[in-house]
Amino acid sequence: MTPRLWALVTFGVLLVALVVFAALTVPWHRAPAPRADQVAALGQFPPDQVAKARQFRSELRPATYASMVLGLVVALVLGLTPIGARLVELAGRPFGDHWLARAVLGGLLVVLAGELLTLPFSAWRHTIVARYGISTQSWGGWGADLLKSFGVAVVLGGLALAGFFAITHFAPRWWWAFGAAGAAGLVVLLSFVLPVVVEPIFNKFTPMADGPLRTELIALADRDGVPVKDVLVADASRRTRAVNAYVSGLGPTRRIVVYDTMLTEATPDEIVSVAAHELGHAKDGDVLTGTILGALGAALAVVAIYLLGAWTGLLRLAGVDSIGEPRAIALLLAVAALAGLAAGPGQAFVSRRIEARADRHALDLTGDPLTFEAMQRRLGSVNLSDPDPPTWEFLMFASHPSTVQRMAAARAYGRGER
Repeated sequence: MTPRLWALVTFGVLLVALVVFAALTVPWHRAPAPRADQVAALGQFPPDQVAKARQFRSELRPATYASMVLGLVVALVLGLTPIGARLVELAGRPFGDHWLARAVLGGLLVVLAGELLTLPFSAWRHTIVARYGISTQSWGGWGADLLKSFGVAVVLGGLALAGFFAITHFAPRWWWAFGAAGAAGLVVLLSFVLPVVVEPIFNKFTPMADGPLRTELIALADRDGVPVKDVLVADASRRTRAVNAYVSGLGPTRRIVVYDTMLTEATPDEIVSVAAHELGHAKDGDVLTGTILGALGAALAVVAIYLLGAWTGLLRLAGVDSIGEPRAIALLLAVAALAGLAAGPGQAFVSRRIEARADRHALDLTGDPLTFEAMQRRLGSVNLSDPDPPTWEFLMFASHPSTVQRMAAARAYGRGER
C-alpha cells in the first residue's frame, strides 16, 4: 500500500480506538441533579452575592469573547492567506532560510503575532479581576507571570516544532507515522513532567506543617487506596484570593496540593471534602484516562493533518506547496483553532461527567453531604462563580457541573438517592 493508504487505515484504527476507549472510561450517564434542589440551593446564597457574581461574570464576557474571536480571526488570516508563510520566511531569512530556523523561529513568530494582538484583552480581564478583589497581583506580578507563561511556551513549543519538522524533513513520505508516535509520546511525557517541572515556576510549594489536617489528608488517601507522596501548600495568595485544592502528578509524583487561601477561608472538614473529590480523579484514573485520550487524539491529529495535505485548494490559499513544510505552520495553527472550537463543547461535556463522578466519590468517601454542600457554597462565594450560569454558556464552556447542580446532587445523596 502507498503511504496515503496506510495513513487512511491508521486514521481509522486510531479513531475506533479513541471512540472505544472513551466509551469504556467516560461516565456518560449520571442521574440529573433535581431542579427543585437546584432552586433551593440557589436560595442559600444572599441575593446581593449572586448579583455581584453575575455582574462580575458579565463584565468579564466582553474581554473574554472578544479575545477568543480576535484570536480565531488572526489564526485564520495568517493560516488561510500567504501572510503566515511570509512571516515564517522572514524569521528564517537571517539564518539562510534553514528549515530548522523556519520551523522554530517562524512558528514562534506566528504564535507571537496572535498573542500580542490579544494581549490588551488579557490586561482588560486583569483590571476587572483585580477590581473585584479576586486577583491580588500588581501589574508587575501579572507581567512576570505572563513572561513566565511565554517562556514555558517558547521552550515546549520550540521543542515540539523542531521535532515535528525534523521528522517531516528527514522522512517526507512517512512523517505522519513517526509524527503520530512522537505526538502521543509527548502527551504522555508531559503528564509526568509538567507537575514537577512547570508548576514550581508559577508557585512555591512547601510541605504542609504536621498537624491534624495533614494527618487526616494522608489517612484519607490511604483509606481510598490512593497513596500520595506528600501534602503541599501552594502560595496562591500572592496572585489570587480564589480557593482550590487538587491532586497532581501520576504514580511516584502524586501529591495533594492545597492553596494557602483555602487554609484561611475554609474549615478543615471542607478541605477534606475537596481533597476527597480530587482523590476521586486519581482513584478512577482520570489523569491516566485523560493522558491516553490526549495521546490518541494527538496521534489522530497528526495523521489527519497529513491527509489534509492532499487538499490542494487549501494549500493554495495558504501559499504553500506542502503541509509538511515549515511555511505551513500558520495553516496548521488555523486548522487547530477551528478543530478546537468545534471540539470545545464536547470536551466540556466529557469533563462535566468526569467531575460529577469525582463529586460522587467524595460523597462516598466522606459520607458527609452537608459539608460537601457547604464547601461548594464557599467555593462559589469566594471565587465569585455564577451559581446557576446561563444555559448556553454552561453547555459551551463549563468544565464542571454548576454550583447549584453540585449542591443539589449532595442533597439527593443525603436522601439516599444514589
